[in-house]
Amino acid sequence: MAPLSNGYTNGNSHALTSGALGGDVRFSDIPSAIDIPVSGGQEEEAVEVNLEELLDDPTELCTLLENEGVARNFWMIISLAYAKQRKVDHAIEMLLKGLGALSKGGPKEKLSLLSCLCWLYLWKSREAPRVVPEGQLVSEARTKDFYLQAATGSLNEASRINPSFPPLFLARGVLYLLRASLQPPSKPLAPGSADHSERVETLRQALKCFEDASRVSGGRNMMAILGRSRAQFSLGKYNDALDGYQEVLMKMPDLRDPDPRIGVGCCLWQLGYTEEARDAWDRTLDINPESKIASILLGLYYLNESSHYATSDPAFAPMYTKAMTQYTQRAFKLDKELPLTCATFGGYFIARKAWATVDSLARKAIELTDVNAIASDGWYLLARKEHYQDEPDLSKASDFYGRADSARGGGDKGYLPARFGSAQIQILLQDFDGAKFRLEKIIQHSKSLEAMILLGTLYAEDFFANQAAGSKEDKSGEQKKAVALLEAVRMAWKDPKRNLAPDMAVLVCLSRLYEVDQQEKSLQCLQQVEQMAIAEIPEEDRPDDTEDSELLIVKQREQLPPQLLNNIGCFQYQSEKYDLARDMFQTALTACIRAGEKNEALDTDALVTTISHNLARTYEAAGLLDEAKQVYEGLLARHEDYTDARTRVAYITLRQNPTGDGPKAMAALYETDFTNLEVRSLFGWYLSRSKKRTTNIAEDQEQRHYKHTLQHHDKHDRYSLTGMGNLYLTTAREMRRDSEQDKEKRRKTYEKAVEFYDKALQLDPRNAYAAQGVAIALIEDKKDFKEALQIFSKIRDTLRDASVYINLGHTYAEIKQYSRSIESYEAALAKDRMNDPQILACLGRVWLMKGKQEHSIQAMKSSLDYSNRALEIAPDQIHFKFNIAFVQIQLASLVYALPEHQRTLQEVQSASDGLDEAIESLTLIAQSKNPPYPKHDIEQRANMGRNTMRRQLERAIQSQKEYEEKNATKLQEARSVREAETRKREADRLLAAEAALEAKKLIAAERHKMLETSRLLAEKRAEEERRKEEAEYTEDEETGSRVKRKKKKAGGKRKKKGGEDSDTDADADGEGGGGARTRAKSEDGTSSDEERAPKRRRKLASRKTSGGRENAKIKSSEIVVDSDESEADDDVLPANGEADADAATGADTAMGLGQGEEEEEEEDEEAVQRTRKKKTVTRIADDEEDDEGDGGEGDAHLVPLTPGGGVDGEAEREREREPVEAEAETEGAAPNGNGTGTADVFAHADDDPMVDASVVAAGDADAAPY
Repeated sequence: MAPLSNGYTNGNSHALTSGALGGDVRFSDIPSAIDIPVSGGQEEEAVEVNLEELLDDPTELCTLLENEGVARNFWMIISLAYAKQRKVDHAIEMLLKGLGALSKGGPKEKLSLLSCLCWLYLWKSREAPRVVPEGQLVSEARTKDFYLQAATGSLNEASRINPSFPPLFLARGVLYLLRASLQPPSKPLAPGSADHSERVETLRQALKCFEDASRVSGGRNMMAILGRSRAQFSLGKYNDALDGYQEVLMKMPDLRDPDPRIGVGCCLWQLGYTEEARDAWDRTLDINPESKIASILLGLYYLNESSHYATSDPAFAPMYTKAMTQYTQRAFKLDKELPLTCATFGGYFIARKAWATVDSLARKAIELTDVNAIASDGWYLLARKEHYQDEPDLSKASDFYGRADSARGGGDKGYLPARFGSAQIQILLQDFDGAKFRLEKIIQHSKSLEAMILLGTLYAEDFFANQAAGSKEDKSGEQKKAVALLEAVRMAWKDPKRNLAPDMAVLVCLSRLYEVDQQEKSLQCLQQVEQMAIAEIPEEDRPDDTEDSELLIVKQREQLPPQLLNNIGCFQYQSEKYDLARDMFQTALTACIRAGEKNEALDTDALVTTISHNLARTYEAAGLLDEAKQVYEGLLARHEDYTDARTRVAYITLRQNPTGDGPKAMAALYETDFTNLEVRSLFGWYLSRSKKRTTNIAEDQEQRHYKHTLQHHDKHDRYSLTGMGNLYLTTAREMRRDSEQDKEKRRKTYEKAVEFYDKALQLDPRNAYAAQGVAIALIEDKKDFKEALQIFSKIRDTLRDASVYINLGHTYAEIKQYSRSIESYEAALAKDRMNDPQILACLGRVWLMKGKQEHSIQAMKSSLDYSNRALEIAPDQIHFKFNIAFVQIQLASLVYALPEHQRTLQEVQSASDGLDEAIESLTLIAQSKNPPYPKHDIEQRANMGRNTMRRQLERAIQSQKEYEEKNATKLQEARSVREAETRKREADRLLAAEAALEAKKLIAAERHKMLETSRLLAEKRAEEERRKEEAEYTEDEETGSRVKRKKKKAGGKRKKKGGEDSDTDADADGEGGGGARTRAKSEDGTSSDEERAPKRRRKLASRKTSGGRENAKIKSSEIVVDSDESEADDDVLPANGEADADAATGADTAMGLGQGEEEEEEEDEEAVQRTRKKKTVTRIADDEEDDEGDGGEGDAHLVPLTPGGGVDGEAEREREREPVEAEAETEGAAPNGNGTGTADVFAHADDDPMVDASVVAAGDADAAPY
C-alpha cells in the first residue's frame, strides 16, 4: 500500500498552503492496482486488478477472491477502492462476501473487516434520508436509522470477537453521535436540575468512547480528539470543545479533512466571538478553497451581519449580496446536496417566490441532514412556502411550523420563528385566544419585538372593535396591555446597539390607542410618522432651491399622505392650536391634489370634502366666521345634500345676525331636514336660547321638541336626553321651597333630571355634559360638594369647556377654597370668554369672600375691580351696580374694623369716598323699576351707611391721622438712632481695617529685619568657617604646599603646672557624628604657625536643681565649663551645658571662668566627654554682655540642638569664641546635620525664632520647647 501522498507522508507537519495537498487524503494509501495470486500452475501467477477502473458489478471479482482463498487484506483493499470511487454499496457487498469467505478461519480474521463494514454503514447513514421519502414504502426505505442499526450489528459482532480492539472505540463514538442526531432534543428543565434525556445520555456515551479511544492511543489519535470535541459541542460545553479543536490544530496543522478550524470557528460563534469565528473560517478557505462547509458558514456570518440593518439601509444590499453570491452560491455549486446550503438557499428563493425550488431545497435539508437544527430550518421553509400562498393550506402550514419547533426541542427551547408562525396561523384561523397565549409565552422567554408587536396589535384590535360597536364592555385592560407592549417596542428602537428601524404601523396603532385619553401622545406618534415619511421621499420628488426652512417643510408635507396630515390637524384643533391646524388642513388639501395627479384612479373627492369641512371648523373656532362660511358654501356647491355643511352655515348666520337672518336660516334648515338628528339637536339648542320662559315644564317649547325626538325619531338620542335633564334641572332650581310640600316637589324634579342624565351616561359613559348635570344636581339638591367636585375634576380632563371651570369655581367657593375658585374662574375667562360679565361678577364675589375671610383690603379692591369690569360690559344690568355698592360698603366696614397699624390714612379716605358712592348708588337702585332686592331693604342699607358708617369713618380718619403722626415721629427717631449706629459701625470697621493694615506692615518690617539679621549671621558664620579652615591647614616645610595638621592620639592627661609637655585635647565625638579635632603642636609647646596661647583650665562644678528633681535627660549633675583657648575670645561668655533649675547660677559660674580665673583644678578629659554626650543640648547665650565679662544679664535665646546634629569638642570651643549674636544660629539646621552649616535660622517664616528668656521657669530642669 502506498505510504506517500503527493510526496508527503501522512500526518507530516509541513507548512501548508492553498492547494498543497491534492487528491483524497482519506484514501491515499489505496494503490492504483493490485495483483491477486492464483493457483494452478507450477509458477506463481497473479491477476492484476486495476483499482481505478473497477467493474460496476463486483460479483465476478468476489468469485475470483473466494475461489483463490485470498487473505483478508485483498478484500479490504478492493472494498476501500470501491469506497474511494463513492461506490459504497459495492464496497459493503465486497466486505459481506469477504466475511462469508473468511468464516472458516479464525474469528480474528474477520475483526478488521467488521470494523471496516461498520464505518461504511456509518458513511451510508450520513447520506441516507432522515425520513422515508414521499411515494416510497417504509419497508423498502433505507433511512439513516436503517444503516445505524446495521452498523450497530457489525460493531456488536466485532466487539464479541475483541471488545478492546482500538478502532472499535472510535467507531462506537461516531455511532452514538449519529444516533443522538436522530433523537429529539431535551425538553426544558427546571433551574438547577440535571438533564437525563435520551439524547444527552447518548452524547455522554459518545464522549466516553472518544475518551477511551484517545486514552488507548496515548493521545495520538486526532480523530478521537475531534470526536470528543464534537460531543462536547453538542452538549453545550463550547469552551471544552474549543480546547480540543485547538489541540488538534497544534498537533496537526496540515489537517484539512476534517478541518479543526471549522470546529474552532463554530465554538467561537457560540461563545459570542463572531469576528474571530469568521477569521477561523477565512483561514479554512485560504488553506482549502474548495471547502464547502467554510463557504456556507461564511455566508451565514454575512447574512447575520446584514440582519442588523434595515432593508432600506445602504449597507444592507452589499452585505446581503456578498453572503448569497460570494459564499452561499459557491457552496451550493461545490455540493448541491449539502443540507445546510440547501436550507440557507431556500430562504433566498422564498423571497423570490420560487415555490418549486423552495420545496426541493427544503426536502433535501430535511432528508439528508444529521443535525436537528438544519432539519428544523427545512420544515420552517416548507411552512413559509405554504403560508405565503394566495390560498394557503393553513393546516399543513401549522403542521410544518410545529415540526420545525419540535426539531429544536419544542416548548421554551424550540424555534422562535416557527412558534411565531404558528401564532400567525392561529390568527388566520380566528383562534385569537390561542394566538395570544402562544405570543405571551414567547415574550416571557425571548422578548421578541415581532411577538410584542403582534400581541399588542391583537389587544388594540379588541379595543377598537369594542369601541366601534359601542359596547358597554370594559376593554381598558386590553388598551393598557397594547400600549405597554407597543411602547416597549418603541423604546427598543432607541437602543443604538440594536440598530432597529421604527415601524409606521406601530406608531399609527399607538396613536389610535392614545387619541381618546392622551391626545398629546397621539399627536407625537403621528408627528414621528410624519418625519419618517418625509425621510422616505425619493430624491427626485424633493423640492429644490428652497432656502426658507418653513417653506421647505410645507413642500415636503405636500408629498405625504393627506390622511396623515388631516389626522395631525385634527389633534392640533382639539389642542386649540387653530393656526397650526389651519395650515395643516390647507397642506392636506394640496397633498390631495398631488396624490390625484400621481394616481388618476384614486378617488380624492371624499378626502377633499372631509378636509375642507375640518378647515371650515378651524376657521369657525378661530373666529373667522366669514372664511368658514365661504368654505361651507363651497362644499354645498359640490354636494348640495351635505347636511353638516348646511347646519354649520345656519349656525354661523344665527351668530352673525341673531334677530334677522339667523332665525330664518334655522327655520329653513329645520323644515328641509327635520328628521336629521344633528339638525334637531341644533334646533333644540336654538329653542333653549330663544324660547319664552315658563314655570310649567309641560308647556315648555324646548321640552316638547326633545320629547318628540325621543318618541318618534330615536329614543336613545343622547343630546335630547341631556337637554331634558337640563330642563328639569333649571326648573327645579327656580321652584319655591317655602313649605315641605314645595321642597318635596323640588326634590323629585331634581331626581327626574338625574334620571335623564343617567340614561344618557348609560348610552355614552364619556358624555361630559350629562355627568356635569349630575354633579350640579348633587350640589343643589343634596349639598354633596365632595362627590360633585370629583365629578367636575374628571370632566375637566375630557371636556375643554368654560362651563366646567365655572362650575368648579362655584363648588370651590361653596367649600371656602377661594384661591382654587379664583383659578377656575380665571381659566373660564381664558376660554374665549374674556368679556363674560357673569364670570367677572363671580370673580368679584369670590374676591369679596376671600377679603372678608382674610381681612385683606387688597382682596376687597380686587373684588371691586372685577365688579366694575362686569358693569362696564353690561351697564344696563342694575344688579351689577348693586354689587359695586355692596363691595364698597363691605370695604368701608373692613377698613374701620382693622387696627390702626394694619391700614393707612389713604386707605381710610378711599373707603370713605367709596362709601359715599355706595350710598348714592343704593339710593338710585332703590328708586329703579325692578330693584334686585326689596326697595325698603336697599334704602335701609343706604341710611345705615349715611348715618352710622360715615361717622365711624370720620372718627377713623381722625384717629389714623394722630396715629400716623405719632408713628412718623417714632420712626424718625428710630431711623436717626439706626443711622447713628450704622455710622459708628462703619467708623469702627474703618479703624479696624487701618489697624489690621498697620499690623501687617509691622509684621512685614519685622520679617524684613529678621531676614537681614539672618543674612548677616550667615555671612559671619561663613567668615568663621573660613578662619577655622585656615587654622586647620599649614604649609609643608618640604614642599611648601598646604596640608592638614596632624592629629595626636587621645587619652593622655594634661600635666600639672609648670609642665612643658603639650597636652592634647581629645574630645569625644558627638552623637551627631561630628569628628574630633586636635591641634598639632610642636614639642616645645608652639604650633607650626604661631605661638600657642596659654590654655585656660577647666573647673568641675557640681550643681543641684533648686526644685529637688533632676532633669531626666541629664546623666550627670556635673557640668564642665571650658575656658577659652584664645585671649582674643575673653569677651565672649559661653554658657555650655544643659539648662538646669538654677539657670542664673550656671550663668554666673560660666562668667567667672570666662574672666581668666586659673585657680580651679583640672580634671580628666573623660569628664568633658561625659558632660557633652547628651541627646539634646540647649544653650543660653546672652545677647548683650559687656566686653569685660562682668556677668551682666541680657536677653537669652534658646537654641535647641537635635540628637542628630551634635558637634565635636573643637567645634564647641570655636562656637564659644563667636560673638553673642552668632549664638542665635541653630546648630541642628545645617544641611549636613553636624551643626557647622550656614543655614538660615528664619527659614520657616511661620515660626517665631526669637523666644523670650522668661519661658524658662525657675524650677524646670528642661528647657522650654522651641
